[in-house]
Amino acid sequence: MIRIEPGPWKVMLAHAVETYPNECCGAMLGVADGDAKTVREALRLENAFAGAQAARYELRPEDLLAADTAARKRSMDLIGIYHSHPDCDAYFSKTDLENSCPWYSFVVLSVRNGEFHHANSWLPNFDRTEAAREELQY
Repeated sequence: MIRIEPGPWKVMLAHAVETYPNECCGAMLGVADGDAKTVREALRLENAFAGAQAARYELRPEDLLAADTAARKRSMDLIGIYHSHPDCDAYFSKTDLENSCPWYSFVVLSVRNGEFHHANSWLPNFDRTEAAREELQY
């Protein structure tokens, strides 16, 4: 289960709406207690994909490392990654799965016509062959 506190949730929603019709991406910082994760901060990251960003995002390794470092400085962990899906559902695509890390939660925000529609969280397996839906509270 992943619970996103109101402050970071607002940051994530604003980021997704502001970047529409392109995909946004960012890091979720927080704490984990067993299978329960709480997101306490969201960091906007740049979508570094060189192609059409309406259908894909890419994170630079150095940005992910900086997010992890920021989390540790705040006595938190890098809990996961969020990104948006413009004008489609909040599913975990084949590309998302292939580029995932199995130790992170992946929150996908559906934005339709510039407005937030719904969100889902996903947990990829260690082989990155499938992702299970994770309970999401916001």
